[in-house]
Amino acid sequence: MTYDEAIQRIEQIVEELEQSEALSMDMYQAKAKEAKELLTFCHNQLTDWEEKMESLVTPDK
Repeated sequence: MTYDEAIQRIEQIVEELEQSEALSMDMYQAKAKEAKELLTFCHNQLTDWEEKMESLVTPDK
């Protein structure tokens, strides 16, 4: 999965939650768990990217 795919899926989950008026607790929990996992994935991707960018712009010692 790519960062962009994860962001798209998070947006889709948010839409589903906003549009659903009678979501069962089990479905809500499943969607919340998936969203949390996707957010963790995105956070890790951004952290890795930041480290790579920093290593490119920081002069070698």
